[in-house]
Amino acid sequence: MLEEKITLDKLIRWVVCGLIIFAVFFITNSMSEVLLPFFVACLLAYLLYPLVKFTEKYLHIRIRTLSILFVLLVLVGLITGVGLLVVPSLIDQFDKISELAARYLGSSKSSGDLSGYIQHWLREHQEDIDRLIRSKDFNDAVRTAMPKLFSLLGQTASVVVSIVASCITLLYMFFILLDYEFLTDNWVRIFPKKYRPFWNELAQDASRELNNYIRGQGLVSLIMGIMFCIGFTIIDFPMAIGMGILIGVMNLVPYLHTFALIPTAFLALLKAADTGQNFWIIFGTAILVFAVVQIISDMVVTPRVMGKAMGLNPAIILLSLSVWGSLLGFIGVIIALPLTTLIIAYWQRYVTKEKVDVEPETTETPAKTDA
Repeated sequence: MLEEKITLDKLIRWVVCGLIIFAVFFITNSMSEVLLPFFVACLLAYLLYPLVKFTEKYLHIRIRTLSILFVLLVLVGLITGVGLLVVPSLIDQFDKISELAARYLGSSKSSGDLSGYIQHWLREHQEDIDRLIRSKDFNDAVRTAMPKLFSLLGQTASVVVSIVASCITLLYMFFILLDYEFLTDNWVRIFPKKYRPFWNELAQDASRELNNYIRGQGLVSLIMGIMFCIGFTIIDFPMAIGMGILIGVMNLVPYLHTFALIPTAFLALLKAADTGQNFWIIFGTAILVFAVVQIISDMVVTPRVMGKAMGLNPAIILLSLSVWGSLLGFIGVIIALPLTTLIIAYWQRYVTKEKVDVEPETTETPAKTDA
């Protein structure tokens, strides 16, 4: 019995599979800068494809190129509209910040006095400054700082590279959407014929779970963003609409919106300095809004929405983001959810046999007989 389970052929297969997986991880990690635009483009194409199909079906824009451009223009318009809604509030808040800074630091007259004081101090300590420049410690400090300066210049150059990579990402996304059906139907051909049914069934399970999660988490984030907009508006919090939109977007990754407490504290401090109210009262009411919305979300919204969508615990999602992110960097964060759903789908179908047990109750009875 043991000889039938563990054979030389199976051992060689597992070793080869392990080497292939290791090679894929190594290549992906070493070529992350090149592969990152492609993976981002695949994610964007996956998210935008339903909109493109909706445009073709209901708006009767049959030419795929025109439907893609129409969807992109609509998205740009929506982002611009949200920006026009939020940016003026941001400008007002920054104007208040500058007014408060001028109030505490002094007017332009005091700043002129400050510059005169600096010049006077430089004239008085000119000999000490010359001695410092000629000293060995200063030269060592310059030698230490020069690599950091070049590193800063390299980071500045990387911004330009990022802009170019964004353009490449858009091109990738456009061409993927252009032949989306062909790519999704024929990607399985990279495997031998006898393994194609296995990968096809596994990909269908993973795609179904991924779609359920994206729809469910998107709806939860939308509801949470609306509740935060209403709550911040009721307490007359600065940038109520903008903060609600920001928290809703951040919640697309579960519980990431808790980092919004940092700008919340800053805005509470700004309001306290502007109106003279107690900071802790303002910040406490904002925390109360966070607590109420979080309780409603955890007790009512998330169980109802995500419970119908899928049974994937948010802790598992956060763990997968951490693990894949540490293994593959930012690419791992992007592909963490698809890989996690793929592993879960494999486990349920071929290890615990849950998918096989459920299938006879549905219309997919031939799948069990073929297995």
